[in-house]
Amino acid sequence: MSIRELPAADTRLAYEAMLELRPNIGPVSKFVARVNDVQRPAGYRLVASFDESDTAAGAAGFHIRDMLAWGHYLYVEDLVTRESVRRAGHANRLLDWVLVEADRNGCDSFQLDSSVHRHDAHRLYLRWGLAITGHHFGRGLGNAAAR
Repeated sequence: MSIRELPAADTRLAYEAMLELRPNIGPVSKFVARVNDVQRPAGYRLVASFDESDTAAGAAGFHIRDMLAWGHYLYVEDLVTRESVRRAGHANRLLDWVLVEADRNGCDSFQLDSSVHRHDAHRLYLRWGLAITGHHFGRGLGNAAAR
């Protein structure tokens, strides 16, 4: 197993994993364009876990920012392991990598949200030492509200 940050030229390698977490991302070309043209310029970074395949077994998308509530923080926006390789340690290794990156960048905190139905992920996060610290509320706007 290897973990590496993906440069823009390799964004496509995370597509199959991200599609399992975000089934509405569209085709690979739309995913790559969204990540590289919109999210990366805003600070989004992508790290992936690989076995022997060129396709990522798991992926984590994150950014480092500042806010009053959390100080200088690393926020994991996306974290997924492909269903076919779950329980092989990919999520733990990705979390370890991202935590080291948070420390390397002098972050005060490490944050992530998880959908309420992802019970296996919640067990992992709690075992990993994360705490449930609040409820996240959201509402779609414009075109997103119609979906």
